[in-house]
Amino acid sequence: MSLAPRRDTGPEMALRRVLHAAGMRYRVGVPVPGQKRRTIDVAFTRAQVAVFVDGCFWHGCPQHGRAPEANSTWWATKLGANQARDRDTDRLLVEAGWTVVRVWEHEDPHTAARRVQAALRPPR
Repeated sequence: MSLAPRRDTGPEMALRRVLHAAGMRYRVGVPVPGQKRRTIDVAFTRAQVAVFVDGCFWHGCPQHGRAPEANSTWWATKLGANQARDRDTDRLLVEAGWTVVRVWEHEDPHTAARRVQAALRPPR
C-alpha cells in the first residue's frame, strides 16, 4: 500500500491537463479544512470547489471495484473505512461551504472536466 501513489496518478494528471488546457487554474494537495491529514486532489479555492479523483479499487467503484479473495475480511474492513472516510470528507467540505466533485479513475477526463466546469459556474 505504501507504494501506491497518493497524488499525481495517471487519471489525476489527465484531468489536470484537460482543466489547465481549458484555462482553469487550481491548486493541488490543499488540506481539507480542519483535517490536516486529508487533502483535496484538485482545489479551486476561490470558488470553493474540491475535486477528488478516486481509484476504482481503493474507493469501491460500483463498476470496477473488486475486493481481493485472499484475506477478504481485512480488505473489506480496509475498503469500507476508505469509503466512510470519503463520505466524512465530503460532509466536512459541504459544511464548510465547498462543492465536492468526485471523479472515478475510469471516467473520461473531458467528461469529468465538464462536470468540474459546471460546478465552478455560479448558480443563476
